[in-house]
Amino acid sequence: MRLLSADNGKRGIELARTHLPDVILMDIDLPDINGIEAIEILLKDPLTAHIPIVALSANAMPHDVLKGMEAGFFRYICKPFVLNEFMGVIDEALEFRKSRLTSTNNTEGTQA
Repeated sequence: MRLLSADNGKRGIELARTHLPDVILMDIDLPDINGIEAIEILLKDPLTAHIPIVALSANAMPHDVLKGMEAGFFRYICKPFVLNEFMGVIDEALEFRKSRLTSTNNTEGTQA
């Protein structure tokens, strides 16, 4: 496993576009653009739209979680979190991405 880290949203978007990671962990409160704005950019970009993005935030009110899920986060983890639960979400995200890639590859191989 390799971890890339960005200190702000714009740098995170740049890293995602350059490295195309299997999973993105994103805070909501970033110093430049917030996580909701960043996920909107990533989901609109064909290069990064397929990557599951997990919110990792101290914003734990029900309306914060709902807003994040409506924005398109794969899961929303509130800080502080339990390590086993966090690792379970990462496993789910990796499996989701793997199944998404498999179904995309199978679709490309069929003809109408």
